Amino acid sequence: MAKRAAGFLIFRRLRERIEYLMLQASYGQHHWSPPKGHVDPGEDDYATALRETTEEAGYAESDLNIHRKQSCTLEYKVKGHDKVVVYWLAELRNPAQEAKLSDEHQDMKWLDCDEAIQIAGYEDFAKMVRAFDAKIKANEL
Repeated sequence: MAKRAAGFLIFRRLRERIEYLMLQASYGQHHWSPPKGHVDPGEDDYATALRETTEEAGYAESDLNIHRKQSCTLEYKVKGHDKVVVYWLAELRNPAQEAKLSDEHQDMKWLDCDEAIQIAGYEDFAKMVRAFDAKIKANEL
């Protein structure tokens, strides 16, 4: 059975610029991703996304405008094991509010669509970010 994880692709608006929050892991290959984490027993995907975002970035549900109808499920392999990650799109209400990183991450960046895609390095992630970015820019949320 695939491991499940969930998180939010958090964006902020700075004038005409849309930026996405990317966190760099402090372990393994030091990969970059949005806040996300494994679903605990008895927990649903959405509760996991809320918990992990608070733990990893310091943002509570009240800090975000969460677009519950805008989600994307990514499926891939990690060390030979299947993994499923559900992301919801969420806008940071106060674009100046700083993230508070946990010890699971060593760095964070706010990046535009292309920069976020480049730093993550995965094609399925790229498709998700491009699709969400197009909806944001077309005011289709």
